[in-house]
This record gives sequence, C-alpha cells and structure tokens, in this order.
Amino acid sequence: MSDSVPPKIDPESLVLKAAPRRVVRFKRNLLIGIAAVGCVAIFAITWMALKGSNFHVGQSGTELYSTDRKPTPDGLANLPGNYGQIPKPAPQLGPPLPGDLGPPIVAREKQLGVSPAGEPFRPNGDDDAARAERLRLAQQAQQAREAGVFFQLIQHNAVMIASTAPPSPAAASAAASAMGADAGRLNLDPDRDQNNQQRKLDFVNQATARSIYNDHALQTPASPYEVLAGTIIAAGLITGLNSDLPGMVTAQVTENVYDTVTGRTLLIPQGARLIGTYDSVVAFGQSRALVVWQRIVMPDGSSIQMDNLSATDAAGYAGLEDEVDYHTWTLLKGIAMSTLLGVGTQVTLGSNQSSLVEAIRQSTQESTNQAGQRIVDKDLNIQPTISVRPGWPLRVIVHKDLVLRPYQG
Repeated sequence: MSDSVPPKIDPESLVLKAAPRRVVRFKRNLLIGIAAVGCVAIFAITWMALKGSNFHVGQSGTELYSTDRKPTPDGLANLPGNYGQIPKPAPQLGPPLPGDLGPPIVAREKQLGVSPAGEPFRPNGDDDAARAERLRLAQQAQQAREAGVFFQLIQHNAVMIASTAPPSPAAASAAASAMGADAGRLNLDPDRDQNNQQRKLDFVNQATARSIYNDHALQTPASPYEVLAGTIIAAGLITGLNSDLPGMVTAQVTENVYDTVTGRTLLIPQGARLIGTYDSVVAFGQSRALVVWQRIVMPDGSSIQMDNLSATDAAGYAGLEDEVDYHTWTLLKGIAMSTLLGVGTQVTLGSNQSSLVEAIRQSTQESTNQAGQRIVDKDLNIQPTISVRPGWPLRVIVHKDLVLRPYQG
C-alpha cells in the first residue's frame, strides 16, 4: 500500500516569525490642539503672575490723582504772565553816609594819630575823599615804620651765631603755621601715587574765594549778529586724521547756524569749511584724538579766525574716537624674539662644566637678555595710533562769542 504525498505549499505563505504589534499613532490635529491649549495656559498664568492682584469686585474706587489735568506748580503760578507784569526793581542805594561809618572811622583816625576835622551837618563828597586820603597816607606811614630793613649788613660770625641760636618766637610761630598748612598733605611717593591722591586732596582743600560776588559785570551784545558761547555747530570731517604725525584737518558745516538771540538771521551757512589741527601726542590707553579749530571759511570767501574751538563727537564728548591701534602685534613679536634669543643661547651652549664655556654662556645670556629687554622697551614706548576716517560726524562748541555778518550768498 503506497502513502500519498502531500501537495507542495506556496513559499510566500510561509511565515518565519510572528506578526509585529500594531503601532499606536496619535492624530496630528489632536497634538496641535493640546500644544496650543498648553501655550495659552502658560501665557495666562504668566500674565496673571506679572499683573498682580488687581482684580476688583464691584465698582472700582475713585482715583486720587488725575493724570489728565495736572495742576500748575506754585512756583510757576506766581510768575508773571508777560514782561509787562514784571515789577520794577528797587532803586539801587548809593554809598553809605558818613554817619553810618562815623564811629569806626573816628576810632581808626585816633589810633593812627590823625586829627579828625569837623564834619558839617550835610555830608560833602570832597571832604569825605580828602578824609579817606589822609587815613590812607597815615596807614602807609605806619606800615613803613613797622617794616623791616630790606638789606642787612652782618658779619660772618653773627651769621654763625644766629644759625646756632634758638629760633625766635616769631620764627617758631611762622614755622608752626607752615607745618599746619602742610599737615593736610599726605607724604605720598609721586612715582607710586599712580592715582594722584594728593592732587585730589589739594583739589578738595583748595582755598575758596573771599568774596561771594562775581567781579564781572553784565555784558550787552556788541552786535545783533552774534553766535554766542555755548552754540553747537554740526559738521563732518572732509579729511581723515592719523595721530602718528601732527597735521591739519578740515571739516564741513552740515547745518545752517543762525544768530543766537533771535534765531532768524543766517550767519554760518551749510557748506562752510572748518580748518584746524589735531594733537599727535597720545598717552597709553587714550582712545580719543584732540582736535581744535582755528578758522571758518564761508562759501563766499570771507573767513573768521577763532581761538581753538574744541571738537566733540555727536554726543558732546570731548575728542573724536574712531579706530585705535595699540600695536599689540609688534609688542608680541618683540617678546617672542627676546624669548627665542634667550632659549636659543641656552640650548646651543648646553650645560658643559668647562669654565671657559660657562663664562661664554653667561656672557651670551646677559647680552641676549639685554638686547631682548631693549627690543621690548622700544615696543612698549610706541604710542597708540588713533585714526579717524573722512566723513566722521562731529560737533564744535563755541566758547567765545563770534561777531559775524548776515550771509547773503
């Protein structure tokens, strides 16, 4: 009896492993919605936290301060509304009458031995002047009597005795006053006082003026066409500057300048030229170039000389600042050269114990060290280079009144 052979199975229906687990996926719209809700919630919480507890229940209270209508300050409310309401000043009083200063004058005259003359009932200006002149001459005579001799003829022995003798009370008091004057000064080493503390102390302790009134009187304008001190002239550089060498610099006025009083008359037109110089001496760490202007040339050919008007930047800071070269690469090259010379000498000669080679090595090291130090010192003494490019904006501050004429160009 023969066994029946089973039919062949299709190879594609054979499965070598189990079916993978189905991947669970979220809908994109659902994720976007959850993210949006989370962002809104975070924003709301942040807004509530920053705003603070200002939720009011019911009607809000009345405001104590009105921001729409601001009251006029008392200091401004009491001022006159126009020039016609300004009260006239009180008349200026003349010199004091002799009766007001009579007792002090009489006492001083008695002290100097001047016999006072009889005063009339009505004061006379000529008599007062003559009396003041007599008093002045008497004071000069007293000062001449009390003054010491200008030239003194004394022997050498007397000088030696005077030098060995104890100081007089007057000299001691003068020395004490001098010591008291210098008591407020600190004994600071000028080489070590890098912050100039002594100069700051001298500035604080400087003597103040005895009078509380200014010595100068009120000045009236000499001409209606003036550019008064404090006026700012806007300009821009035409030529650049480099602080390696001193030189001249020119600029051009970029805005019209009118008279200071009315502001209607054109005095310096746009396009006028400024001619000046700059300082080539630059200190270590300095980043601004010092520029001064000596002349203004108008477009019609007229010009005016000025007394070194300082140049500032657009913000009003003194000097012009653009690019600064501290020559750091040159200094690094000098340091590297000095180091290579010292290391090369040490490696070349080695560490032989021979006395001749040792002497040569030490001498070469010292010479190389000195040469390297000289190179580094030369590089350190190179001052920074300040460069300002053409077209750089600047301002000119007038410090003395300029009398000009109306520009008719």
